[in-house]
Amino acid sequence: MEAVNLKKKQCKIVVAVDESAESMFALSWCLSNLISQATINTLVLLYVKPPPPVYSSLDVAGYIFSGDMIRALEAYGNDLVNSVMGRAEDICGKFSSNIKVDRIVGSGDARDVICNIVDKIKADTLVMGSHGYGFFKRAILGSVSDHCAKHVKCPVVIVKHPEKI
Repeated sequence: MEAVNLKKKQCKIVVAVDESAESMFALSWCLSNLISQATINTLVLLYVKPPPPVYSSLDVAGYIFSGDMIRALEAYGNDLVNSVMGRAEDICGKFSSNIKVDRIVGSGDARDVICNIVDKIKADTLVMGSHGYGFFKRAILGSVSDHCAKHVKCPVVIVKHPEKI
């Protein structure tokens, strides 16, 4: 009698999260549609902070930035990260408990950071929410999801929030 290989396949899914309802919807959609009991799932919650501003003693308007102001801005950024990750982890907790959840926080241009991290950790899939910008706004601001879809090596799932369709 031949032994059956019961080893489960490992699957690493990265979900880019931010403050938006669209990213939280994409996370819920991922948990409902991409997580399989037949695999060992690692869900990576990826949040990208904007690059830290470069402060001089005087800003453009001539105001002096104190150390206290800079520390307050940095604390606000950390609180925002914790808030977003907390909301995302709460959503994960409502789904299967057999999912390993990792957190990664990057800093810089979201397009570059997401692409670099997804490739570095060798993700199997990248899931992103779509903000549903129109043509002109997307042309001016650029689309993070479009950029990532063109530059990462793994499949990319862009999830539209039902209210934006």
